[in-house]
Amino acid sequence: MKNNHTLIIGGGIVGATLALKLAQANRPVTLIDASPKCNEADWAVRLAQRDARVYALSLASIGLLKEVGAWQKIVESGRKADYSQMQVWQLNGIGELKFGDEGLSNESLDAKSFGNKGFNDNFNQASSSPKLLGSMVEPFVIEYALWQRMQEEDVSGYLTVIAGQKVVEMDWLGAQQGYRVTLEDGAAIEAALLVGADGRGSFVRKQAGIELDTLDYNQTAICCAIQTAKPHQATARQAMLPTGTLALLPLADITVEDKANPQHWQSVVWTLPRNQALALIEEPPRVIADKLAAASTYELGAISQIESIASFPLAAQQAKSYIADNLVLIGDAAHGVHPLAGQGLNLGMLDVLALSAQLENDFARSSGTLWGVSQTLRTYERTRRPHNSLMMHSFSALNWLFAGELAQSRPVQQIRNEGMYRVSKIKPLMRLFAKQASGV
Repeated sequence: MKNNHTLIIGGGIVGATLALKLAQANRPVTLIDASPKCNEADWAVRLAQRDARVYALSLASIGLLKEVGAWQKIVESGRKADYSQMQVWQLNGIGELKFGDEGLSNESLDAKSFGNKGFNDNFNQASSSPKLLGSMVEPFVIEYALWQRMQEEDVSGYLTVIAGQKVVEMDWLGAQQGYRVTLEDGAAIEAALLVGADGRGSFVRKQAGIELDTLDYNQTAICCAIQTAKPHQATARQAMLPTGTLALLPLADITVEDKANPQHWQSVVWTLPRNQALALIEEPPRVIADKLAAASTYELGAISQIESIASFPLAAQQAKSYIADNLVLIGDAAHGVHPLAGQGLNLGMLDVLALSAQLENDFARSSGTLWGVSQTLRTYERTRRPHNSLMMHSFSALNWLFAGELAQSRPVQQIRNEGMYRVSKIKPLMRLFAKQASGV
């Protein structure tokens, strides 16, 4: 029988989810994570504080996390904020997009949406409300749930996790043998398939000689957690401002005080021209909070608390190829998009679904002899790269349409105003947008 060992480099959410998906199918997999090894005490320290960052998990991502056994642990933790509505508006313009009343019902998502009846069943169970559009979850909460799941006996027999080690060398041994990688401590591991899930600066991608298409937006995002006077009412909000997008995303209530007065904490991603953002980040927290409230036109009232202020530059990128011999890229190693729609992680989770399904399909068709061969990987790339390209360019176009000097010209403003107004009146189109946002 052909070697069907898979080696995943990158122990983040996307890499760990793929590792669990393969281990659940009784496929041997090794996951290498450069981050230090954690125990329960380490996780307790991380989870003791609120993280300003949050992932807007789509329904498809929730279904996948449920399928690998991690979503149940997130639910038990109470560290999630479901949202049933999305609101998008522009400053000084007409037209507002609201998703929720047009949202997806469970019945509208048949097995064909996923190509897998079992996955659809799990998804339906994950949807606690017919109006559920997704859930906001802090990164550490997802990572901890995946870490817990990887310790359990039904997967640990097929899954080896190596933490606190970096890969320093990759050697291709030929199509039959795959790759040998060497770790910092000198240990060598061989596998038929090498998966790069190691983020935007991917070592795997660079070592494979795969080039990038990049687009620098000359913008920086300010991220923080805020407590607002008005509750978020399970609504994800996004204001399209002349300086960039401003997202107000529900956060879970984690303290006794929070739960006594729920739905007042939000995660903020505020996109600004780079120089303006770098200047603002140097201001006192109270000044940042007041300017943030004003920029949102006090949509949720005044800001009483602000925490965990940070910033990061914005750029889009995509690998010119997702594959090489015995090698495949997923998640941010393959693509990175503008955060204005909160779809970065969701695109990576769809990569996991597509890759794992194609691996299993071709393995079964070959009676257990073909794993991660060129045909399988090419099919994965044909499935995912065009879709990710479309999403990346769509987000770039939206950013161009609303931010910058040209976007403030009267012709562009008129196009935006008329477009948002017309779209808001077309219910089938609104349902299509909601379906796209859910990832199904």
